[in-house]
Amino acid sequence: MTSSSTRAAVRDAPTRTRLAAAGAAAVIVGAGLTLRAVATGEVAKYGGDALYTLLLFALVLVAAPRTAPVRAAALALAVSWGVEFLQLTDGPAHLARQSTAARLVLGSTFNAPDLFWYAVGAVTGPLAVRRR
Repeated sequence: MTSSSTRAAVRDAPTRTRLAAAGAAAVIVGAGLTLRAVATGEVAKYGGDALYTLLLFALVLVAAPRTAPVRAAALALAVSWGVEFLQLTDGPAHLARQSTAARLVLGSTFNAPDLFWYAVGAVTGPLAVRRR
């Protein structure tokens, strides 16, 4: 590769990362919807938890494509855990009663095992991403 083509490849890397992350986000949403349609109980619940954090990981890369995968995973996990701990207050449950979207995004009831499954989703993100 020539110097100018190397610079062009480096310049285009964020665009490729952003597009790949956006595509992954769409696949993750589809996987979550499919999981809800075909599974029940703990499989659906905890699989959904992992996918929630994995989706946040992908969205971080859409918004900030130069973010290191481990950093994106840490941010996704922090947000997931923050939302879960927020459920110790009445706010998410109140909003969940008002809006289906709020219920899907914020949940309503704290559940300690969710914290583990969010971590599973966070670990999966960087493992799925290959940097060249």
